[in-house]
Amino acid sequence: MSRIGKKPIELPKGVEVKQDGNAVTVKGPKGTLSTQLVPGIEVKIENNVVQFTRKDEENRTRAFHGLVRALVANNVRGVTEGFKRELDIIGVGYRAEVKAKEVVFQLGYSHPVRFAIPQGIDIVVDAKSGHITISGTDRQKVGQTAAEIRSLRKPDPYKGKGIKYSDEVIRRKAGKAAGK
Repeated sequence: MSRIGKKPIELPKGVEVKQDGNAVTVKGPKGTLSTQLVPGIEVKIENNVVQFTRKDEENRTRAFHGLVRALVANNVRGVTEGFKRELDIIGVGYRAEVKAKEVVFQLGYSHPVRFAIPQGIDIVVDAKSGHITISGTDRQKVGQTAAEIRSLRKPDPYKGKGIKYSDEVIRRKAGKAAGK
């Protein structure tokens, strides 16, 4: 049996979980998130504890047991604490600034790169240090937004210039001169 799927989810104060047909809706102080249920997975909500069970032992059902539990647990954490991802811009002349509902990047191209901020996501840019903080309630959306921003200018393995995650370590390569 799935170890993660068996774990109950304890609900913090101010968080409500409801099953609406084929979806589980989590409502909390930071907003509302919803997750679709997979056929074969059942939800039991009682005494501020959410428990997931499966109807059968098929491979597909067993595979989704832990997944559905993890997605709902992420929703509970998202509506209480929220999620954040941090990026750093490294390079001479590389910078970013938030203008209205988009972020404008100068990344060494001949033109500025404009990135529209998705709904439900907050982006804060520290202009002096080149530090970008992406935050929101939906873990998947925060991670996807961070990945899209990083893909605008991936870190260069020779000089390390580009956009990288704050906790990412860039493996540097030796240039041509080092081979002689």
